[in-house]
Amino acid sequence: MDGSVARPRPFLALGLRLASAATLATMSMLVKLAGERGVALPEMIFWRQAITLVCVTGLLLVMGRLADLKTKRIGAHGRRAMFGIIGMFFVYSAVILLPLAEATAISFTAPFFAVLIAVVLFREKVGLFRWAAVALGFAGVLVLTQPDLGIGNAPNIPLFGAVVALVAAFLVAVISVQIQDLNKTESPWSIVFWFTAFTAPLMAIALPFFIKAHSLEVWGIIGAMALCGALAQILLTSSLRFGSAGVVLLMDYTSLLWATWYGWNVFDRAPPATLWLGAPLIIGAGLLIAWRERRLAVDRARSAAQAETGLS
Repeated sequence: MDGSVARPRPFLALGLRLASAATLATMSMLVKLAGERGVALPEMIFWRQAITLVCVTGLLLVMGRLADLKTKRIGAHGRRAMFGIIGMFFVYSAVILLPLAEATAISFTAPFFAVLIAVVLFREKVGLFRWAAVALGFAGVLVLTQPDLGIGNAPNIPLFGAVVALVAAFLVAVISVQIQDLNKTESPWSIVFWFTAFTAPLMAIALPFFIKAHSLEVWGIIGAMALCGALAQILLTSSLRFGSAGVVLLMDYTSLLWATWYGWNVFDRAPPATLWLGAPLIIGAGLLIAWRERRLAVDRARSAAQAETGLS
């Protein structure tokens, strides 16, 4: 892939996002396993970034494509790295603090935050339809988490963990906007490389304070987690290159199936009834937003074509 804007290929984008959803769910399972075996979060993130950096650099060397890393937008890469590393701390923390299925379901609120970002940053007009979808989605979060609001109800999951997961979802929405902007001029390899090149040295500074001896099994978990993260990051970035965020994000919902399966078979935790009540509300609201975004995009394209025809 070169640095030019790629031609939209929706089916390829959906396939890449489907693969990234499965890979990310596997990575989350491995993060939780590593956390249960005493691996500190900064150490996890260091190995995740360092191994990704080595893999990407090695692949580009083998393919003779180091030129793909040239960029005139180093500042944009730096901002993406800043939000990205903070986002990783929150995403990984949510996975460690919450059951896998519930953490995954709350992560689906990212499209709702994308709507809020569009209003605040881009002054986009959002109609009643999308606001209703956002409200429905957050109602699903309340059903899923059942937070303790001081009226005698016991929380289904820790309130602190739910807040961490919501912050993680917000940062994912911000990062998705940044990646889609970078994809206009940068290759997926460049985006992944500069993210890890900025953040791996930063995490290396913190590493001496957190690293400790591990068994061979734990090192295997850490290595597999980092490799899954590297693969998922390339798949995710590529999906945003070939399709719009509003469409490809739909495939992320399949990760709930993987998370539920891992939760049941790896961590011996059956999903609670609230998951089957709250998750459909969150997913349904996300689908409504995606459908509405698609309709608006078609309407904008039609209006632009009509305007162009009128001028010709």
